[in-house]
Amino acid sequence: MERGPGLEDATRGRVLFGGDYNPEQWPEDVWPEDVRLMREAGVSLVTVGVFSWARIEPRPGVFDFGWLDTVLGLLDDAGIGVCLATPTASPPPWLGARHPETLPRDRAGNTVWYGSRNQFCASSPVYREHALAVTEAVAARYAGHPALRLWHVGNEYGTHCWCEETARHFRHWLRERHGTLDALNEAWGTAFWSQGYGDWEELIPPRQAQYMISPGQALDFRRFTSDALLECFEAERDVLRRHAPGVPVTTNFMPLFPGVDGWRWAEREDVVSADIYPDPADPHAGAYNALAQDLTRSQAGGPWALLEQAAGAVNWRGVNRPKPEGLTRLWSLQAVARGADAVCFFQWRQSRQGSEKFHSAMLPHAGEHSRTFRQVRELGADLARIGAAVAGAGVPAGAAVLHDWDSWWAGLGEGRPSALLDRETLLRAWHQALWEANVTTDFARPESDLSGYHLVAVPHLSLLTDAALDNLTSYVREGGTLVCGFFTGVTDEDDRVRPGGVDPRLRELLGVGTVHDWWPLAEGETVTAESALPGLSDFTGTLWSEDLDLTTAEPAARLTGGELDGRPALTRNAYGFGTAWYVTTLPEPRALRALLARAADEAGVRPPLTRLPPGVEAVRRGGLLFLLNHGPAPAGVRLPAPHTDLLTGREYETGIHLERHGAAVLRPAAAHHRPPTSKGESP
Repeated sequence: MERGPGLEDATRGRVLFGGDYNPEQWPEDVWPEDVRLMREAGVSLVTVGVFSWARIEPRPGVFDFGWLDTVLGLLDDAGIGVCLATPTASPPPWLGARHPETLPRDRAGNTVWYGSRNQFCASSPVYREHALAVTEAVAARYAGHPALRLWHVGNEYGTHCWCEETARHFRHWLRERHGTLDALNEAWGTAFWSQGYGDWEELIPPRQAQYMISPGQALDFRRFTSDALLECFEAERDVLRRHAPGVPVTTNFMPLFPGVDGWRWAEREDVVSADIYPDPADPHAGAYNALAQDLTRSQAGGPWALLEQAAGAVNWRGVNRPKPEGLTRLWSLQAVARGADAVCFFQWRQSRQGSEKFHSAMLPHAGEHSRTFRQVRELGADLARIGAAVAGAGVPAGAAVLHDWDSWWAGLGEGRPSALLDRETLLRAWHQALWEANVTTDFARPESDLSGYHLVAVPHLSLLTDAALDNLTSYVREGGTLVCGFFTGVTDEDDRVRPGGVDPRLRELLGVGTVHDWWPLAEGETVTAESALPGLSDFTGTLWSEDLDLTTAEPAARLTGGELDGRPALTRNAYGFGTAWYVTTLPEPRALRALLARAADEAGVRPPLTRLPPGVEAVRRGGLLFLLNHGPAPAGVRLPAPHTDLLTGREYETGIHLERHGAAVLRPAAAHHRPPTSKGESP
C-alpha cells in the first residue's frame, strides 16, 4: 500500500519554526518588513489564511486572491514555507446575514450571532456548501504553489449547535448508530421518567429542559457533535487532497478539550497538530505541557506539530502573565523532546486591533529590539542547530496512560456521585506523578494493543466497553502491570451501570469483591491512609474513597479513622503473570508519585537518568538526551558518560550545569554511543 503524505514531507529533515501570519491585518508595505524579520529569526513555516474568508471572498462568489498571491510570493522568494489554511472557522458577516440558518443556536434556542468567530452550524447544508466553495477556490489556485508545505483545515474545532437542522442530522446519526427505536430506547434507558420514543421525529438534541436530561441522550449528542464536525473537516480535506495529493493535511487540536474525540480525528489526518497554552503563573505548567505533548504524540503515532503557543502573555485568562526569560525556549525544546517536529506560535506580528490585540506575538508591539523578539531569534537558531539530528526520531516510552473521550463525556453528565470528580484533574495528577518520576509515557485508548508497555495507568475511566475490559484483563494476565484508579469500569458503552456496580471482570482482575458504596469526599475533605508497603509512607487522600471487600487482593494501605476506618485505600493483586493495583482515593502528590514510581520500577520501566534534581526533566528522543530545568533555581545533573551539547557545542564528561529555565540537548560521545532501548528506556 502506497504511503500517503506525512509531516516528514513538510519538514524535509528539519524542525520547522514559525507561526500564524495574518498579513490582511496590515498594509502591504509592512509585508516585506515581516519577511525580512522572519528570515532574521530563522522562520521556516508560517500559517496563512486561517481567518481570512472575508478578505478572500468579500461577497458571495466573488474572490480576491491578489493580496494572497503577493504574500505567498514574498514568502517563497525568502525560502519560507506556507501552511495554507481553509478560512472556514470564521465565516464572513454576509453569510450569517444572508443565511441565518447557518448560525448555531444554543440549548435554549437562541441564535448565536456573527460578530466573533466559529459562528456556524456544522450540520447546516448551506454552511457546508459555502465552506466547500471557498475551499475549492483556495485549493485550485494554490495546490501547485512552490511555497505550499502543509494544508490547515479550519481552526480549533469544537462548535456546538442545537437547531432544527442539527436535530435532523442528529436523528440520521442515531438511525445509523442504533438501527431501531427499540435499540435506542434500550441504550438510553428511556423507561426511566416515561421518556420512551415511538417515532424518530420525536427525537431532538438535549436542549434546555425542566430538570436533568437523559444521560444516554447527552452522551450520544456529544458523540454526534464530534462526528458532525469531523464530516466538515473530512469534506474540506478531500477537496485539498484532490487538488494536491502529495501535500499533507492537518487541523489544530486543543489537547485537553472534550469537544471532539481526538483519537477518532487523528486517524483522519495526515499530520496531527496541537495548540498548547500553559499558564506561566502555574508552578505545574511544565507537567501540563508534557501531558499535552505526550497525548498529541500518541495520537500521531510519532512526530507531531506544535502549531500554536504563546511567545508571552495570552489575553483570555483573568490575569495574563508574560513568560520570564528563557521559558519560551524551555517549553519549545520540551515539545521537541517529546516528539514535535514543528514549533510555531500564535502569532507572528502582534495585532493592533481586534479581540487579541493584547495576545503576545513573536514580533510584539515593542518591535524587533524587544526581549521577546530576541528570544525568538535565539530559539530559531537553537532549532536550526538540532533539527537535522532530531527530526523524525521517536520517543521511547515504557508506560502508557489510558484516556478515552466516551468516558470523559459520560463523566460530564448530571446526577453523578460527585460533581468534583473531574477527568482533567485526575489525568493531570497521575501524569504529573509519572513525569516527576521521569517516566516517559504514551497515551493509549483502552481498546488499543498494550502489549508493548510494561506499565499501564488508568487514572479514571468510569465507562469501559466490553472490548476494553477484555483487553485490560488479557494485558495483566499475560504479564503487564496495571495501576487502576477509583470509579473505573462502572458503566458500559451506553453509560449503563455494570452488574455489581463495577464490572465483574474488572473486580476479578483487581481482586475486589463487593463494592458496597462509593464514598466521595467534599471539597477540602481528606482521608488518611496507613501504608503496609515498605518505602511507601502513610498519606492523605482527597476527592474519593470506597467501601469495598477484597477477595484475592492484598491491602497495601488502609484508611484510618472516620466512617471507613480499616477499609482498603490501596490494593495489589497477582493475576496470571501480571499485577493489578487499585487506588480508592486520590493520594497526595508525593504518595502518588512514590506509588507509580514503585509500580514502574517493579514492571521494569526505568527513567532515562536517575538521581535528578527536583524540577529537572530528562527525555530521550532518538539518540539524544534532552535535559530541561523547570525548577526555580540552577541545577547540576550527573551524566553516566561523556556527552556533547548540540545547542552549544560544549563537551561534558561527568556532569552538566543547567541555569534556571536552562536546557541541553546531549549526544553521547562517539566512543560511548549506542542506540536507546525501545520500551524500557534504560540508558
